[in-house]
Amino acid sequence: MALSTIGMLWMDGPFSFLEQLCAQSFLDQGHKVVLYTYGIVPNAPEGLEIRDATEILPRDRIFTHKASGSPALHSDLFRYRLMVERPGMIWADTDAYCLKPFIPVEGHYYSWGVEGQVFGGVLALPDRSEALAQLLDFTRDEYPVPPWFRPKQRKQLAQAAATGNPVHVSEMPWGVWGPQALSHFLHVTGEDRFAMPVKVLYPYPYNQRQMLVRKRFFYDDFVTEESTSIHFYGRFVRKRLGLIGGVPTPGTLLDKLARKHGIDPAAAPAPIATEEGPSE
Repeated sequence: MALSTIGMLWMDGPFSFLEQLCAQSFLDQGHKVVLYTYGIVPNAPEGLEIRDATEILPRDRIFTHKASGSPALHSDLFRYRLMVERPGMIWADTDAYCLKPFIPVEGHYYSWGVEGQVFGGVLALPDRSEALAQLLDFTRDEYPVPPWFRPKQRKQLAQAAATGNPVHVSEMPWGVWGPQALSHFLHVTGEDRFAMPVKVLYPYPYNQRQMLVRKRFFYDDFVTEESTSIHFYGRFVRKRLGLIGGVPTPGTLLDKLARKHGIDPAAAPAPIATEEGPSE
């Protein structure tokens, strides 16, 4: 049986070795990988299919999260649209490393990231999913009143809108269109029953992400037989790598994986990041 195609998004410009490594890991596991971009990615690994991102989402819906400057909001919307436009495709962030082939269950593939919250770094939803339909409806409004917010917060947002000063989603807390919305609508529809354990896709929890750049990373304490991916929290990892020259320290997990897949970090060092987003 053919494996599902993996869909990724990179806005523009060259990959660092981290993105090269993650994309190559899917190819090496036998997945076809389609990379959508609004520009040119001159150093994408050979074997990736490069496609115009406007096939899925036009440029006029590109905007960034105000506090961090991250394009995560656009990326959130893009992955939901991808589920409809390309049924059966699995979304993967460019900082998601593939340990084993991804096998969806009834078209679903995602896992808990932290207690009570499903992360969307790897995501597949069937195009008939009610949660997906609700996510698409919710993200049509750039000035939403999230139903999971506390009553006081919802009242404040409603009052702001009524006085002609609605709050744009880019000014709201991180994850309003991402993990917060995904978790809410999966729960409302009961589709969170398909969510796999944290260890499957996020074996290194966000609060222990620093282990990913340490020489003593205790692989067996985190990655288990059920793990199919490692999420590298790209903004955090690139920032840490940028502080030491952009390449991984010998003996670290990233160093070992780069050598395993034939990736040369020195040829595409990580740039210094100016901000760190909480879930990327």
